[in-house]
Amino acid sequence: MKTVYLVRHAKSSWQYEDIDDYDRPLKGRGIRDAHLISQWLEKEEIRPEKLFSSPATRALHTAMIFSRTLNFPFKDIDVEDKLYMASSEVLLDLLRALDDELNSVMFFGHNPTITNFVNRCVDQRIDNVPTSGVVCLHFDETSWKNVNDRAELLYFDYPKKRKKSNS
Repeated sequence: MKTVYLVRHAKSSWQYEDIDDYDRPLKGRGIRDAHLISQWLEKEEIRPEKLFSSPATRALHTAMIFSRTLNFPFKDIDVEDKLYMASSEVLLDLLRALDDELNSVMFFGHNPTITNFVNRCVDQRIDNVPTSGVVCLHFDETSWKNVNDRAELLYFDYPKKRKKSNS
């Protein structure tokens, strides 16, 4: 069985007008939300075996927050250029290329890719995976090469949902 955690990068800042989209930093709220969700995952004892991140600053910073909380070494985060501006098909190709020794992986990326990929793979419709949102998909396969666009949605969580459950 193969498990994929898809994390949309945390809320980014639009404060700097002359900065390229690729280089946009996280906003203070984004940093707090990334900590909130990663701490919830840590409490749930979620331990992916490998982390992959888009090279965009906001995605990589989000991955670093999660890696610290989940006790995953920064140096072991794989920065995958194809995750920036990826299509659902590219994401599926990345999954199919994974080493079969891995059973659970976490990808940090962007919308619309994450929302589109989830809606492609599961029967439930998700209108939008918000910033710092995490979706967990379970593929009933023993080899990544056989992963297709049919998965079970184990959970979908995001900061507003966590904040409501904490009040």
